[in-house]
Amino acid sequence: MISRREWLRLTAGAGAALTLGACRPDLENAGAAANAAGNGAANAAAATSDMILRTIPSSGEQIPVIGLGGRWISTNSTEEELAEHRAVLHALADGAEGAGRVFDTAAGYGGGASEEFSGQWAEEDGFADDIFWATKVNVAGSDGRADPDDVREQIERSFRRLRVPVIDLNQVHNLGDPPTQLGILQEYKEEGRIRHIGMTTTSTGRYDDLAEVMRDYPIDFIGIDYAIDNRVAEETIFPLAQDEGIAVMVYLPFGRTRMWNRIGDRPVPEWAAEFDATTWAQFMLKFVVAHPAVTIAAPGTSNPDHMVDNLGGGRGRLPNAEHLERMIALEQELPDA
Repeated sequence: MISRREWLRLTAGAGAALTLGACRPDLENAGAAANAAGNGAANAAAATSDMILRTIPSSGEQIPVIGLGGRWISTNSTEEELAEHRAVLHALADGAEGAGRVFDTAAGYGGGASEEFSGQWAEEDGFADDIFWATKVNVAGSDGRADPDDVREQIERSFRRLRVPVIDLNQVHNLGDPPTQLGILQEYKEEGRIRHIGMTTTSTGRYDDLAEVMRDYPIDFIGIDYAIDNRVAEETIFPLAQDEGIAVMVYLPFGRTRMWNRIGDRPVPEWAAEFDATTWAQFMLKFVVAHPAVTIAAPGTSNPDHMVDNLGGGRGRLPNAEHLERMIALEQELPDA
């Protein structure tokens, strides 16, 4: 068992591994490699500043604007990879004295390994209570329907894997049979076993379906794709979330590997320092969380140094309207991926 005190000692200064111009292989949900530039000294200094918090409208609870997506933990992971994944979860839990603590997974991620290992590590290493546990359920078949018994079994399995009596957030994955699955999640919420419920999609073609759910069901969260080069959600989904009092969890804030490929080895613009972004990851994350509808961004990574870097996207100043215009103009000047 690794105590949190030992972990902090072993990983002190982890952000210093990110040096200007260094190659930053990273993972985002799908687990693909990417590159970015960093500034380790500034990043390490930023680790001591407070994390920006946002309020979940339905409950009033505050959570950090940067979390962690857990799709990278898999049944196919090697022992060495699992050790690295465990270190990433520690970096999340220990970020800003526990403030960087939202871990987003799903019953199906990694064949169940994401829930299983994260729950085991958090319990064994003593920080399970510091994590805001977010997972997803979806047993809808090819006909779009879900068997209620299968829904309940998958939810119960998530409890067993995560090793917690209460799950902070459980969302229906990819708009699977909202009447059945959201109805069952609502039952769990009324029993006090699930604190928040929601619905997700990362398909622009299903935004109208998501909007219908947002209007018709008493959900607390949505999960949706959004990035500096993917701003479709701004048109209807974000305003609706604000109108309905629904929290927004952003997936794919780097556009999977798309933005990393477009950035290449370009340096971070000097004017990014005006909103305390010293790396490309922080640049992109600050663009995302600057939108007032966004409650949290949950990028995935399998590298603990990059987890520290990502948390820096939730500290310091955020870009103002003029900065956002410059950021979009810069993105539009980049070559296509």
